[in-house]
Amino acid sequence: MKPRNHEEHMQHSFDSFCKKVLKRKAVDIQREAKKRGEREISFSELSEREKASLAVEDKYFTDEYVFSVIGESVGVSDADLAEALTALPVDRREIVLMSYFFDLSDREIAKRLNMAKSTVTYQRTNSLRLLKKLMESEV
Repeated sequence: MKPRNHEEHMQHSFDSFCKKVLKRKAVDIQREAKKRGEREISFSELSEREKASLAVEDKYFTDEYVFSVIGESVGVSDADLAEALTALPVDRREIVLMSYFFDLSDREIAKRLNMAKSTVTYQRTNSLRLLKKLMESEV
């Protein structure tokens, strides 16, 4: 084979290969579209009940109870939890809120409140027990 014919042959081979790849890809795309068409339903074909089940209602600051802790606001949307938290003494409520809403350790809380770590641990534990009792009695 002459060098020119060899180059031409290589070009034709590459051209043929590219065409095969493109045809295969087109078949794959068509097959995928057919499968998707079998699984999907048009939104207009859904019943009103099905559409309603897909809806999401945003609740922005409705029925949210706000507590002030270390100069920041903490929002609690559960009325029972908010009521139970309000029943706690302020210092114990702050410890619980700092622990769970600000993810602070007992050591960090103790540092911010100028207390001993063991005191914070004791008050947090007892406050959680009291919260549990208050929440169970409301149910």
